[in-house]
Amino acid sequence: MATVDSLCISKKKGERKRPVESVTMRVDHGIEGDAHAGPWHRQLSILSKSDIDAVRDGGLPDLKAGDFAENIVIDGLELSSLGLGTRLRLGAELELTITQIGKECHSPCRIYHLTGDCIMPKLGLFARVEKGGTLAVGETAEILHAVDREIFQVVVITVSDSCSRGEAIDTAGPAVLRKIEDSFGAHIYRHTVVADEFDEISELLKHYSDGHSIDLIVTVGGTGFSPRDVSPEATRSVIERLTPGLDEAMRAASLTKTPRAMLSRGCSGIRALTLIVNLPGSERAALENLEVLLDSLPHGLQKLRGDTSPCGDD
Repeated sequence: MATVDSLCISKKKGERKRPVESVTMRVDHGIEGDAHAGPWHRQLSILSKSDIDAVRDGGLPDLKAGDFAENIVIDGLELSSLGLGTRLRLGAELELTITQIGKECHSPCRIYHLTGDCIMPKLGLFARVEKGGTLAVGETAEILHAVDREIFQVVVITVSDSCSRGEAIDTAGPAVLRKIEDSFGAHIYRHTVVADEFDEISELLKHYSDGHSIDLIVTVGGTGFSPRDVSPEATRSVIERLTPGLDEAMRAASLTKTPRAMLSRGCSGIRALTLIVNLPGSERAALENLEVLLDSLPHGLQKLRGDTSPCGDD
């Protein structure tokens, strides 16, 4: 039976946490009294006891709970295979959803200086509180719903003034996410609807590209000639590497169906390890464009994850 091995909190970010016997967690907040709590996706951090023990056995026998700035250490669960969207139950009532795998450390911690490495950036899990309550050391831990880490993680963003105001029903976004799920078994981490606002779109793209472990972001809508169509501009403002072949393939295929396909301004590119693709706003056009990419997308996403096999291999 898996159990909670330790619980830790700190008053300030960037410092080691101190162990406590019990904590109180609030929905969409985290642990009361902990510096990392708040209405964001990294409300608390989790490590496996086996990973900490491996560091102890490797030359740091005096490691204490909280030295990695972790909130929760779990003993007896295999955490390394869990992906975004996995749900955990701790104790009798608490439920968490995994929202990020690892993180970038902007300043090396004490452990890094001692060992030349740190396990939190690679092995740490971050979570959001879905059901709150109290939790004590020694209580049980279990997996309610597992999402395999190998499954691609996707965010779909519908860009539409009318849908964001509730004046129209979004059919294109749900159709796109169903197609992605059915085609290569991806996990839809989030589907959201936003207005045709440059800042709102670009901030969402950065939010899900920077640290979330999202493989693919698909925007649906805002690619035409209307003055309010700014999805391509918002996308170009955040991407670091262009992927023009995707855009060319989508427009070329659409031109066989309608000459107006040349008016689509959608673009695509890579930010960090996340691919961002713009699709048109109508359900039919969005699905037609997406269909062109489906055979090649999984291979490209594997490359972003670090696959080194030759691209010519079948």
